[in-house]
Amino acid sequence: MLSAESIEKIEYELTKYPADQRQAAVMSALRIVQTERGWLSQECISEVAAYLRMPEIAAMEVATFYNMYDLEPVGKYKITVCTNISCMLRDSDAIVDHLQAKLGVGFNEVSADGKFCLKEGECMGACSGAPLMTVNNHTMYEFLTPESVDKILESLK
Repeated sequence: MLSAESIEKIEYELTKYPADQRQAAVMSALRIVQTERGWLSQECISEVAAYLRMPEIAAMEVATFYNMYDLEPVGKYKITVCTNISCMLRDSDAIVDHLQAKLGVGFNEVSADGKFCLKEGECMGACSGAPLMTVNNHTMYEFLTPESVDKILESLK
């Protein structure tokens, strides 16, 4: 069941759309549920679809299309590093190497303690701050260096 808190947040999102277009809030609803539960199981996606009165397959199509949705557990902190051209030209490869060594994981793996997952991301639209990464799709860090990454990781522990 969707929590009362999630329902309240989804209801707020629904105010942004015509009453007969509930499915328009699917991306927001999936984000809300993922933020609460950590990832989107098939059951979560089904609950969102039922609440929005839309076909389950349509909600699943959204959840599987966008890379911000996690369809399996990702650990407490999902670190997504942009490896697109602007970040690559500003040495995102060194940031990736540093994170992989520091966390002991490759892309799409969860650290042994279950705290960290490392993901490769597409352009995040902040090329002037390259290289950059996000934590849990919500907090962006720009102008990364191995030293700044260490400080960020330390703040998450």
